[in-house]
Amino acid sequence: MNFKAIILAAGKGTRMKSKFPKVIHKVCGKEMVNHVIDVCKNSGVNDIVTILGHESKTVKERLPKDTMIAMQTEQLGTGHAVMMAKEYINDEDTIVVLCGDTPLVKEDTLKKLFDYHLENGYHATVLTTCVSNPTGYGRIIRDENQDLLKIVEQKDASEEEKQAKEINSGIYCFNGRSLRESLDLLDNNNAQEEYYLTDTIKIMRDKGHKVGAFNGSTIEELMGVNSRVELSKAEQIMKNRINESHMVNGVTIIDTNSTYIESGVEIGNDTIVYPGAMIRGNTKIGSSCIIGMNCSIINSQIGDYTEVESSTITDSIVGENTTVGPYAYLRPKSNIGNNVKIGDFVEVKNATIEDNSKASHLSYIGDAHVGKNVNIGCGVVFVNYDGKNKFKSIVKDGAFIGSNSNLVAPVTVEAKGYVATGSTITDNVPQGALAIARQKQVVKEGWVEKKDQKDNK
Repeated sequence: MNFKAIILAAGKGTRMKSKFPKVIHKVCGKEMVNHVIDVCKNSGVNDIVTILGHESKTVKERLPKDTMIAMQTEQLGTGHAVMMAKEYINDEDTIVVLCGDTPLVKEDTLKKLFDYHLENGYHATVLTTCVSNPTGYGRIIRDENQDLLKIVEQKDASEEEKQAKEINSGIYCFNGRSLRESLDLLDNNNAQEEYYLTDTIKIMRDKGHKVGAFNGSTIEELMGVNSRVELSKAEQIMKNRINESHMVNGVTIIDTNSTYIESGVEIGNDTIVYPGAMIRGNTKIGSSCIIGMNCSIINSQIGDYTEVESSTITDSIVGENTTVGPYAYLRPKSNIGNNVKIGDFVEVKNATIEDNSKASHLSYIGDAHVGKNVNIGCGVVFVNYDGKNKFKSIVKDGAFIGSNSNLVAPVTVEAKGYVATGSTITDNVPQGALAIARQKQVVKEGWVEKKDQKDNK
């Protein structure tokens, strides 16, 4: 069985009041349309066709490379949009049609829809839900066998039909051949002069085909995002889902309301996440870690048993049993080893710091390779930039860099080399040597008294 999805993503979304197409606005770090695509893939869909229209190039740039594209240059209704994908619809396919602005639909719901559709031999199945107040929604009207008789829009419904609580989700499952045949018979003889996908239901029934309605969703899942307000609601729902899934998997989240974790993040069990943490992108955090208050971690990897306190880590790797912070800043391409200490107000950029080394406070380590068991003192600066080019410093195993020193790159401190406090190092330091690069202290007795006498004249 070949499952194929057609995702409708051609609209502009004027109520978003944005220069960007609606479907690429993000919910928990991922574009809405990509949430729908991922759900389709996770539910067993083999091929995906996305219908593009408004700002198609912008949307296409954000889609997976394996997504097929069909163009709808004029937005003439949902039926017209699916017509644009007709060349991709094969007779033996099972087709699911979804909207690109419904990021909350769940993969389990789609799986159940597919099973219901196939087990009952339907040519078309509509996903539905029941609500207490169905005003504004298309009503599901069933026949005496509880199959789908018709979908009636609010404006066309009789008083009796308006009492129905079951509503149309806008998500459909079709037999490929029946869908192709029905699309050929669609017309736009209506007030809006548009081609409606719902009309295929009537066409199939008139042909004697069996069509159904699967009441298997929640109104929350079916929420379409058409405005910034609805985008915020979707964000909150998705955030709660993500946080709950991590807690189910053994992560402690102290305050779910103030913790933001994006959809692509992985966190190991027994890790504790404190309030104010923002964990984004393709981040992977190991087990038994502590992610402290107000941390920001983006596209980074954190090893087991590591503690990060009130710090920012971006596009970096941190090993196991390492401590970072408070108020440290690991900028892109930082690679921190195991049992390392990166202390308060330490900034690292494009640098490797190997196992058992430490930079306890107030240092800048940029464009560097620091070996094992190295001590970086307070106030040390790796001077890597001459105003035009960046240069690299190398500090080898067992070296000691005294406080308030400058390493002017390119420079190498060999194994067990010592740099005296307050030195500015411009030449390589040999193995096991002490480098002192500071002016000799001069004391002038009585200088202050002489200065005062001069100033008082």
